[in-house]
Amino acid sequence: MIRTFHAALISIPPRLAALGLTGLLASAPLLAADGPHPVDKRPFNLPPSAELTYSIQAKQSGLDVQGQGIVKWTQSKTAYSVSTETRAMLLGKILETSSEGDIDAYGLAPQRFVEKRLRRDPSTTTFNREQNKITFTQSSDSYPLQGGEQDRTGITWQFVAIARANAAKMKPGSEWKFFVAGPRDAEQWTFKVVGREKIRTPQGETEALHIFRAPPPDDQGQKLDIWLSPKQEWYPVRLKFTDPDGDYIEQVLDSVRKTN
Repeated sequence: MIRTFHAALISIPPRLAALGLTGLLASAPLLAADGPHPVDKRPFNLPPSAELTYSIQAKQSGLDVQGQGIVKWTQSKTAYSVSTETRAMLLGKILETSSEGDIDAYGLAPQRFVEKRLRRDPSTTTFNREQNKITFTQSSDSYPLQGGEQDRTGITWQFVAIARANAAKMKPGSEWKFFVAGPRDAEQWTFKVVGREKIRTPQGETEALHIFRAPPPDDQGQKLDIWLSPKQEWYPVRLKFTDPDGDYIEQVLDSVRKTN
């Protein structure tokens, strides 16, 4: 139990309400992109359905925070769903997200992305394939739906599926671009492959592919590092969110239970 955290329960740091695989990035400013945003069509190989549990260590506004995250990934070759639930000590559930949709020629084809944060109403992002546009309950913005677009919960699993099918191309310095929608708008994300590194987890040491997502050069937003383990179906074994002021949130995989 973290005593310094208990002392600040009345005034929760806003960033604390965003612990999760991609939830922290939801507060970052996005770039307008109401024009074309071509997405490459790449080979992909969906990982087996699984439930993954993560331990969370963080420093937020001077507070040491501990928690747990649970991710449920399900795929049936023609459809998918992924949900995340994040709990912090003393606060309980502070973030829930879900992404669900079909599988098409690009990989994941989201239909709906929902985010529910502590003490906030849920937001819903809809990928309307009849009207060919992305819309938001938290914003009047809309974006053309052209194929290959992702949301902030599904993007990790889209990258896993692409990495599984393109392992030989995951070379240091290579870049992988996606168009990603959040709770209010959407932007292009670029992941860069850093290289292979040894990562220590409660399950032992494993070799992992380190990928890095940085904000645009003129954006002092949050950085995201993800480590994928080829020996564990390319599941994410570690994630780290780093703010410009040095605050961070780190998630390490505790356990994996395959569900099909």
